[in-house]
Amino acid sequence: MARTPSNMLPLGTELPDTVLPDPAGETWKLSQRMGEKGLVVMFICNHCPFVLHIAPFLEELNDKLNDMGIRCIAISSNDVKEYPDDAPDKMALFAKEYKLAFPYLYDESQKVAKSFDAACTPDFFLFDRNRRLMYRGQLDESRPGNDVPVTGADLLAAAEQVAQGKEPPADQQKPSLGCNIKWKASS
Repeated sequence: MARTPSNMLPLGTELPDTVLPDPAGETWKLSQRMGEKGLVVMFICNHCPFVLHIAPFLEELNDKLNDMGIRCIAISSNDVKEYPDDAPDKMALFAKEYKLAFPYLYDESQKVAKSFDAACTPDFFLFDRNRRLMYRGQLDESRPGNDVPVTGADLLAAAEQVAQGKEPPADQQKPSLGCNIKWKASS
C-alpha cells in the first residue's frame, strides 16, 4: 500500500470548474454543486485501503457539512484500464454501499485531478462561497491500522470556520495520506 501525501494546492486557488459525468452518465458542473457556504471536493476511489478506511464515515461527513451549508462532491480519476475495480459501474456500487448522498464523478481524462494537483486518495479540498480554496489536506489523523477513530476532525474544524466566514489557519493544515492516483501511462 503506497503512502502518498497530498500536494497542498496553494490556498486561495480558485475552484477549477469543470463538468464531469457520474456513473449513470448525468453530468455535473462543480460550481453548480456549491452550497451556500462552500464546497468540499474529495478525490477518492473504490479500492484504496485509505478510502475504504474512511468510507463508512462519508455519509456522516456529508450530513455534518450540509448542516453548515457546505456541500460535497467526489471524483475518481484512476486509470480504470489498469485498475478495473475503479470503473464507473463499480463506482455506482460503492456509492450505494456507502450511502453517498452526493455525486461521485468519473474523471476519465484525469485533467480534473491535474487541475487540482491531486496526488492521492483520499484528498480533500474545501472551497468557500467565493470559490476560493480555504483548506486542503487530511480528513483527520486516522489511518488504516493506527487505531485512531475516524472523526473528520481536521476537515470539519476548517469547515466550521469557513461556514462562519473565517479562514482556517494555514499552519494547521496537514497533507492527506493515501494511495497515489493511478495515472495513465503516457503514450
